[in-house]
Amino acid sequence: MNCRLKIKSCGCSGESGFSITELFVTLSVLAIVCAISIPYIVSYRKVYRSDDQAIRIMDVIRETSQLAMTRRRTMRLEIDLTDNALLQIDENNTNPDTLIKRIPLDNVQDIRVDIPPAGVTAPNPPNYNNISFATDTLGHQDSGGTTVSGHMVWAARFESQGTVVDAAGNPVSATIYVWPPSAPASSVSRSKGEIRAITLFGGSGALRYWKYDGSTFVASTQ
Repeated sequence: MNCRLKIKSCGCSGESGFSITELFVTLSVLAIVCAISIPYIVSYRKVYRSDDQAIRIMDVIRETSQLAMTRRRTMRLEIDLTDNALLQIDENNTNPDTLIKRIPLDNVQDIRVDIPPAGVTAPNPPNYNNISFATDTLGHQDSGGTTVSGHMVWAARFESQGTVVDAAGNPVSATIYVWPPSAPASSVSRSKGEIRAITLFGGSGALRYWKYDGSTFVASTQ
């Protein structure tokens, strides 16, 4: 007796379907394909994690700059190491400053946003100062109305005319580095080919994206 699964359509005559053997073969093939594909997908994700994080940061920088020009007031971007997040803050022209958006960053054990790893020199030109973090003295209110301050952050204030300044109102240019540590809290990168850098030009708010080729940074289009 031929054991077959029957699939009937309403209003149609006849029988059609797949045998149990055919279903088992199909499922076995799918299982093999998945077993082969998953390691490649995971590996691909690891290789491009630095790019993903760097592009996320650049997108938020551009959005913050655009908000400042559109709303005609100063907007602040913070890279918050305490919360491991990007913060977009409206300075409102008056106190208190208010949080607009919080974008989580990748786990610091996988990707760091920091100064360059050991043995890697800054892009030159422009050879701007490396990003540096300090205790937040500006503070802001989060979405629940709680005042947040004292975190370890790097901050850039985007003015309505397009310039980027520090807390004292001085133009600020800096290079941000994104790279995978070889171990948690390590200052050495797991792979030099995965190191990325973002240069922010304070006078115009323009960005330049860099990829490390193992010996030097090369400008990349993004």
